[in-house]
Amino acid sequence: MTILAPAGTSAAPFRVKRRIGFNTRVPFHDDVGPARGLRDGIALFKAAERLGYQSGWAYQRHFDHYLSSPLPFFAAAGQHTTHITLGSAVIPMRYQDPILLAEAAGTTDLLIDGRLELAIATGANAMFDAVFGTVGTDARTEARRRQARFLAAIRGEALHTVTGPGQGAPVGTELRVTPHSPTLRARIRQGSSSLGSAVQAAELGIGLIAGTVQHDHAEDETFGAYQARSIDAFRATWHERQGQALPPVAVAASILTGTTTELREKYAAYDLERRTQGVAASRPKGALEPVAPTNQPPGSRISPVFQGTPDQVTQAILGDPGLAAADEIVLFLPPAFSLSENIRLLTDFVERVAPNLGWEPSW
Repeated sequence: MTILAPAGTSAAPFRVKRRIGFNTRVPFHDDVGPARGLRDGIALFKAAERLGYQSGWAYQRHFDHYLSSPLPFFAAAGQHTTHITLGSAVIPMRYQDPILLAEAAGTTDLLIDGRLELAIATGANAMFDAVFGTVGTDARTEARRRQARFLAAIRGEALHTVTGPGQGAPVGTELRVTPHSPTLRARIRQGSSSLGSAVQAAELGIGLIAGTVQHDHAEDETFGAYQARSIDAFRATWHERQGQALPPVAVAASILTGTTTELREKYAAYDLERRTQGVAASRPKGALEPVAPTNQPPGSRISPVFQGTPDQVTQAILGDPGLAAADEIVLFLPPAFSLSENIRLLTDFVERVAPNLGWEPSW
């Protein structure tokens, strides 16, 4: 089912949003500390589930005032929720031991009754090599090698056959990751910031979530247009390569619905901060200072902020090609916002905008 784009726009028909979600960094401030930040994160997932959100995502960031280890957090949050799926967006594979990650993912998924969704990434960022260790090849190649190993592990494939004594099992035993969650493989996605990574996801037979940073775009192409082109390439490749149903595509976006003058002013200020500071915008107290004014890699750009009145936000979403092409919209929450501010943001979107996108709560 689709909704036609607003009159006077050239956007493609708008896919009804069967699911909506949110993405948080689970931040903490110097004046309250990490324990309070983690508890607030769980409270946010609980509130989102009450509002009808079908998915909640947490961003992994090392060595800063944000969540660094998502899976223990999801195991905890899953004990306080019942329906909402819990997902990572994203886990960079370059810094993961693929077998340990598969073990932790299987354990977490079983603990939360099959509600885990992992978005993984194979970007070429090598900024933490001095901490995690260097490799004998480039960062992207190593990330893809680890990704392949991880996917094999969660499929339940044999990773090693015992060949001699002293290996903990009889000779000939095939070693597989345990505990094994047999349905988890179908809930793995690739976090995509380029057309190439979207195509790679389809080739691997995993889902797609498009993020708020973009690489390798055409100079004369808008963020949303490139996003839509990447999603089209994912779907086309999937149909060519995979003999199974096409998974839903999620798109993360900064969407702030201002239901009062005060909120609209606050959201406009965040919009300006994001346009001038890039990914360094909205840092919690004590977070690392950016190394450059925009703190963005060369050749990258960040998504626009959709902010304004409920009607303005609705029309902007309907007219954006990337959001139009998505099956699920994931609200990227400003990292410095408090728990109450984020709950207000989620509430206003679900009450004033989401129904205009064809969305209905599932429970």
